[in-house]
Parts: sequence; C-alpha cells; structure tokens
Amino acid sequence: MPEPVETTTPEGVDYGWVMQVTFVVTILVGAPIVALLSVNADLPSWGARAEFAIRVGAPIWFLTAVAVFAYAKRKQNQET
Repeated sequence: MPEPVETTTPEGVDYGWVMQVTFVVTILVGAPIVALLSVNADLPSWGARAEFAIRVGAPIWFLTAVAVFAYAKRKQNQET
C-alpha cells in the first residue's frame, strides 16, 4: 500500500470539503431547478440559454455555498 501523498488537519472549517459538497449539491439540486424554470422561459438561442443558466444558477450556487459553510461551521462548533 503506497503512503499517502499529503494529509491535512484543518484547524477551522475545511474549505476543500465545503467546495466539494457545494459543487455536488449544486449539480444535484440546482440543475433540476434551472431546468424546471427554463420550461416557461423564451430561450431562442444558445446565448440566451447560457445567460439564463448563469442568471438562475449563480444565486442557487451562492445560497448552496452559504448553507454548506454554515453547516460546516455549526458542526465544527459542536465538536469543540
């Protein structure tokens, strides 16, 4: 068994974990939300579709990131 290349022991919130969970949750939850909201939108071109996805997806990503960070911070405070 090879030795681990690198290990970390974060003292505060593990931002790597926060970023990974934010990415996964945003795809699993955010993509269906964007798809459902796009059903009633008039999106005649690929540019309009991309703009719509960014306009709707960015707030979803931001809210997910804040929620995941708050969860990690609360969990860290409970452990100490």
